[in-house]
Amino acid sequence: MRSNWFRRYSILPGFWGAFGLSTLYLSLVVLVPLSAIFLKSASMTWPRFWGAVTSPAVMASYRLSFGASLGAALVNAVFGFLVAWVLARYSFPGKKLVDALVDLPFALPTAVAGIALTTLYSENGWVGRRLSVWGIHVAFTPLGVLVALIFIGLPFVVRSVQPVLEDADREIEEAAASLGAGRWQVFSRVIFPLVRPALLTGFAMAFARALGEYGSVVFISGNMPMRTEITPVLIVAKLEQYDYAGAAALAVVMLAASFVLLLAINLLGSYSRKYMEAR
Repeated sequence: MRSNWFRRYSILPGFWGAFGLSTLYLSLVVLVPLSAIFLKSASMTWPRFWGAVTSPAVMASYRLSFGASLGAALVNAVFGFLVAWVLARYSFPGKKLVDALVDLPFALPTAVAGIALTTLYSENGWVGRRLSVWGIHVAFTPLGVLVALIFIGLPFVVRSVQPVLEDADREIEEAAASLGAGRWQVFSRVIFPLVRPALLTGFAMAFARALGEYGSVVFISGNMPMRTEITPVLIVAKLEQYDYAGAAALAVVMLAASFVLLLAINLLGSYSRKYMEAR
């Protein structure tokens, strides 16, 4: 009876109505703009397209973009897990403030983050001045790109892992300890298998976010060709030179990489849900 009543009086459209509206919205917001990129790049001949996406400067930007994004995601996977563990398992003064600060990269404009990081890590900055004594230079180097990508990617790992740790049954850990398991055994055989799907999801999201980052990197990197120039910066440079086809060609490559990463995120999310249901 309730199902029939809901079907008759529901203010929401049925499947075909909701599906049609969703498809129309996604087409206008996502599919049409992305199709324009493919159509623009299709105006190039294959040799020209291949030359545009494999030139030495572009290959150097790929190495920096993918390498720094992967490195930042790995760092965030480790330290993001530690931050999530502290927030989920311990109570301490200022915990709510720390929990709010984790989301700061979400709310902070990326250009503001880039300026702040450049100010801190430049040769005259509060942190950069002390690091330069040890011969470590951050601003206007590939290391600066890595620092910026770590900054914007940390919340993805923390917010993926923290809910899993908070919902984990502590009695399982206590039972393992009562049976003689050491701390490392409890972690490796009880805790880590539980959070692994969420950790992989956070890692993939941080990697995908770092791959497309522009605002926080453009200041601290210095945009030196063949050294600190990431692919999004190179796309903007081509647009400023009115090389729209070349910019579209690079955008197609980055779009393909992003699509693969998003597909991996969805598969990891599906695996995570099935794993949690099985447990």
